[in-house]
Amino acid sequence: MQDGVVGVDLGGTWTKFGLVSEEGGLLAYNAIPTNSSVTYQHFFKHLFDQVIQLKSSLDVELNLKGIGIGAPTGNSCLGTIESASNLDWNDNVPVVSVLEEYTNLPAFLVNDANASAVGELLYGAARGMENFVSITLGTGLGCGIVANGKLVMGKRGHAGEIGHTTVYYDGRTCSCGRQGCLETYVSAPGLVRTVQKILSEKGNKSTLRNITSAEMDARKITEAARCDDVVALEAFEYTGRILGLKLADIVACMNPEAIVVSGGLAKAGDLILEPAKENMEEHLLEIFKNEVDILPSSLTEKNAAILGAAASIWQEIKKKKTHHA
Repeated sequence: MQDGVVGVDLGGTWTKFGLVSEEGGLLAYNAIPTNSSVTYQHFFKHLFDQVIQLKSSLDVELNLKGIGIGAPTGNSCLGTIESASNLDWNDNVPVVSVLEEYTNLPAFLVNDANASAVGELLYGAARGMENFVSITLGTGLGCGIVANGKLVMGKRGHAGEIGHTTVYYDGRTCSCGRQGCLETYVSAPGLVRTVQKILSEKGNKSTLRNITSAEMDARKITEAARCDDVVALEAFEYTGRILGLKLADIVACMNPEAIVVSGGLAKAGDLILEPAKENMEEHLLEIFKNEVDILPSSLTEKNAAILGAAASIWQEIKKKKTHHA
């Protein structure tokens, strides 16, 4: 019999989940729609039914040791999701207590960006590092910080909300209700907004003019940039420049060995990472110059969030074992 845990990536649209070995092997995975129109009790019961079904499909017998959940605004201290704007449930959803009641297994909830950082620490590009920052570029901008080998959680588990630090005090309106947040510029929707601004202000020829606002997305912009589309290239240069400036601030505060970048927008590779690195270096204090690597995640997009959530519960299991030893 093999030991394993459940890793759950709870998103606004889809909930992905998988069975993960202690070594980080993804034994099986699946996804279900995140139906927040039903009660959270009903949804998590359905989720665990699906986990059991997935477990029964394995060739080997699996001894489940726990469940790790990564979710936006997940509060590790209380085990609750707090005021998630993309979910229709109550302001505070007691995820851990509900899952532990249904499953009789230990559960651990972590902010989704922190889950990614733990995944990189145990299984990804940051293995062996003591100090690094994990940045997730997707619909928003998530950030997890590891200092002296430990995840920086803060008072309520929300440390690392760099996506909601200000770029321009009177800048773009953010979904959080404030203006000028970093993620309104450096994210997939942020890139789309930049392209639309360039198209409206300049007369450059661009294949992106043939795409409607509703159909425009980061993937199409990336494809255009790889075909040397001037508007797409300018948008990536602008986005990378803003990211680089903020990374210089992060380095000044955290003194990390590396910054690991993951998420859908990170698939653009050097289109965003090169201007980010160049602008970060330009704005670094002298003592930090040429000291910090910007690395793409070594975890695939399919696996990263699930592995991060699984890594978090494995860490908790080990912590409790050490505490009781």
